Parts: sequence; structure tokens; C-alpha cells
Amino acid sequence: MKKGMFIVIEGLDGSGQSTQAQLLTEYLHGISPTIHTKEPTNNLIGGLIRAQLTGEWKTSQECLQLLFAADRAHHLERFIMPALEKGKNVVCDRYLFSSLAFGGVNADDKWLWHLNEHFLLPDHAFFLDVRPEECMRRMKDRPELELFEKKEYLSNVRRNYSAMAKRFKNFHIVNGEQRKDVVLTEILSKLEGK
Repeated sequence: MKKGMFIVIEGLDGSGQSTQAQLLTEYLHGISPTIHTKEPTNNLIGGLIRAQLTGEWKTSQECLQLLFAADRAHHLERFIMPALEKGKNVVCDRYLFSSLAFGGVNADDKWLWHLNEHFLLPDHAFFLDVRPEECMRRMKDRPELELFEKKEYLSNVRRNYSAMAKRFKNFHIVNGEQRKDVVLTEILSKLEGK
């Protein structure tokens, strides 16, 4: 029986979702025990995914999505669910919505949904909406861009994320081009139902 609150922060690469996930964790932890996690994880399967994203090895999109699903299943079983059951809040930087948004550009939508449909849905998910041009500008100082970090690709991913607001309950779109503190305030406001 889940007791804690499960919150997911999503966004294009360079949108600031990792920053907001950390800020939200720190804020909520001041109220009740809250932990931060991310996908892909740092376990064995997550390492394989990261190696694919950085170009160390190459596989098909279907194989990559199967790895994401396996990583997520392990993440839920070993980390997320035990924390929620102990009454802790969990803030996750990326979750199944990333698979649907990024994977949906090149893989079959129905197959992707079938692969992810049995995973626990969060209490709230926040998509930080940032234009691909702005994301690319923010990432310009990175030594090397990863697999999905191309403007055209990110435009398609953004469209996929936007469609999720109609598909999922408590999937909120937040303007991620505002100051960090303003973005956090908007997330907190939506969490409180304002």
C-alpha cells in the first residue's frame, strides 16, 4: 500500500528538469521525508542505457526501450515502492513519460505504451516546457551531445510531451523558461491544487 507521494519531473534535455527535481526534493524534505532519484538509474541496466546514449555502443530503438523498461521495473521494485511504502515522498527525474516522448519519435507508439502501461503512475508529473532552441543554447557548453540532443529530434519529443497532458491525469505543463525560483513556485502551486 503506497503511503508517500510520487512526483515526476520531465523535460527535454537542457530544460532544467534535473535542477527542479533537486530543488523540489529539498523543499519537500523540509516538510516530510523526501528522496530524489532518476532514470535511467545508476545500476547495471542504467549503465547500459547511458553507454548507448553517449555512443559507446549502438543497438536498435526497440532494444533501447526494452532496457529502459527493465531499468524502470527494477527501479520501482528496489527503490521507489519501498520508499513510498515507508511513507517517504519520491521525486523522480524522468520516468515512463520520457520513454513515451523520446521513444515515440522512432518506435511504435502502441508497442511503447504496451511496454509501459503496467508501471505505477505518479501522483503528479510536471513537464518543463522549454523551446528546443533554448535547450540547445543551454547545452552549448557540454563537451559532447548525447543521442537525443538534436534540435529537430527535440521538437518532435516536445510535441509528444504536450500530447500527454490530454492523456494522463495530473500531468502538468509548466513554463520552464522562467527563473528557477518561479518554476519551482509554479510546481508547488500545482501540487497544492491552486
